[in-house]
Amino acid sequence: QVQLVESGGGLVQAGGSLRLSCAASGRTFSIYATGWFRQAPGKERECVSSISWRSGNTYYADSVKGRFTISRDSANNTVYLQMNSLTPEDTAIYYCAASVRVIGVPKQGRSYDYWGQGTQVTVSS
Repeated sequence: QVQLVESGGGLVQAGGSLRLSCAASGRTFSIYATGWFRQAPGKERECVSSISWRSGNTYYADSVKGRFTISRDSANNTVYLQMNSLTPEDTAIYYCAASVRVIGVPKQGRSYDYWGQGTQVTVSS
């Protein structure tokens, strides 16, 4: 089992920044990748970024490329999502997820096995 706890969400003005954290515990040695997903009201869940724990390779959705940066602190089993130049369109609940089955940088929710509880990000105009 893997447990994931997100933190760092909040309310920010457009153009501002936030850093989300995803702390993993439990059988962390089994994790191949961590992804950040978001879901806004009335919209489908989308993967905004993911990172491979083995290679360090990363993936970014086009909508966040150049603004968001994913990184991993190996010593603390924590993955971060630095979000800059935020816009109201980034408003959503953000979830982190861990995959213990898929090597690489999976982008689909079904590739992930464990999910955090989510953290709200609200960007005001």
